[in-house]
Amino acid sequence: MESTVIALAGTTIAVAGTLLAPVLSQRLLSRAQSDQFERQERAADAQWAREQRVAELDKRRACYVAANSGYRRHRVELMNYLWRVHKGEVTPEARAALEDARHSMHASFAEAQMAASDTVLAELDSMAQTLAHAYNQVMRLHEGVPGADGADGADGADGAFEEIRVMLLRANDQWVGMRTAMRADLGVERGPAGP
Repeated sequence: MESTVIALAGTTIAVAGTLLAPVLSQRLLSRAQSDQFERQERAADAQWAREQRVAELDKRRACYVAANSGYRRHRVELMNYLWRVHKGEVTPEARAALEDARHSMHASFAEAQMAASDTVLAELDSMAQTLAHAYNQVMRLHEGVPGADGADGADGADGAFEEIRVMLLRANDQWVGMRTAMRADLGVERGPAGP
């Protein structure tokens, strides 16, 4: 009888194993698929986050390029216009070129206000104030009211011309600081120091 009980127990275990194997197999497969899906989902989320960072960096880079170009162009046109005022050779075309450069700078500044870091925005704002002051001084000189902030120097128009010219030359140093802040914000490493 003992051998019958052992045979019956063995048969019962074999039948139970045969019946439970597909159920256990299905559960293990389901768990493995769930884990794989979660890994794929985490990888997709990480990829999306990387793409967003790259897109944001590209947007800031394009914004900084436009601002850099707009500010430089406005400063150059101010210098050109100042020389024309000094020589008495102002033309409607020169005035139109200056106004176009000025509006272009304002448009790039408006765009930068939506994308730039606070550090870069402070540099852009400071440069915009410098250029606005220089623009006002150049227009005053053109209208025959020379002198910084309405105070005529001993040299009259020539003194005002020289003062504005120096202000615009110094704006180049300010532009270098602005460009450095932009590069730092974009993660561009500083190159070797120039001569």
